[in-house]
Amino acid sequence: MSKAEALAESAAIDTSLFELTQPTEAATVTSLRESVDLFVRRYLDEMDGEMSTDFYDLVLSEVEAPLLQAVMEYTRGNQTRAANMLGLNRGTLRKKLKRYAIESRDHKL
Repeated sequence: MSKAEALAESAAIDTSLFELTQPTEAATVTSLRESVDLFVRRYLDEMDGEMSTDFYDLVLSEVEAPLLQAVMEYTRGNQTRAANMLGLNRGTLRKKLKRYAIESRDHKL
């Protein structure tokens, strides 16, 4: 279970709210910033006044995991290149890869 799933389960957060549900949404979003804004606002609307204590971690994990996955695929599993590309220390990258269960050297990406 990923950290995002664990956070979602513990706070009864529905992570499906971060998915595009209508083709028109995908057509109107032109940047990553707009995408995040769209999903965060929709998620907050769906919360209907409920408070969440781990919303920040949830959003970061929903963005960070696919970012790491894509960069690891792009660098063909090379952690040094990926860390440089991301501006991270290689040790930090390794911790993040472990957190999200992303394998780097086996090309099971």
